[in-house]
Amino acid sequence: MVCGVDEAGAGPLAGPVYAAAVILPREMEIPGLNDSKKLTEKKREALFDIITAQAEAYSIARVEAREIDEIDILNARMKAMQLAIDGLSVSPDFALIDGNRDHGSRCAVTTPHELIVKGDGLSASIAAASILAKVSRDRYAAGELHEAYPQYCFDKHKGYGTKLHYEKLDAYGPCEAHRVTFLKKWKAGRP
Repeated sequence: MVCGVDEAGAGPLAGPVYAAAVILPREMEIPGLNDSKKLTEKKREALFDIITAQAEAYSIARVEAREIDEIDILNARMKAMQLAIDGLSVSPDFALIDGNRDHGSRCAVTTPHELIVKGDGLSASIAAASILAKVSRDRYAAGELHEAYPQYCFDKHKGYGTKLHYEKLDAYGPCEAHRVTFLKKWKAGRP
């Protein structure tokens, strides 16, 4: 039993980092399945529903902004990926991990695994995990995060360092959802 694993949201200034693990049936082919970054939001949303309906198992996990600040983004990414694997209803024998890192200084992927650089374009199960992680994170940012802090317009930029987001930081300063360690560029531009 092999799962694909990927994360989303390593770069934003606010919100959690998400990871997903997916076990697809061997014979399953999903037309249009690809790296989430190469798909439109509409296509990702449609594929999310297909993947969650047809996967043998899937799990989505996240590590919050405060913990990202405490342990750093690399460790948070590794923790989120292992949490996603651990959350699967079917225990995988092996994991295919997107990228070239499987550990930080504190957290690591401990499930037997192989790293695949650009795996979200090479493995269907990694591509599926990429989509689940990205859609889940975007939904959270545009939904719960935006509702909790509407003045930041998280529904527009999803926490990424856009011009609009920096303008909102200038106007309101950071909120609880911001990753303080990611705000160095913004702080450097302040008097």
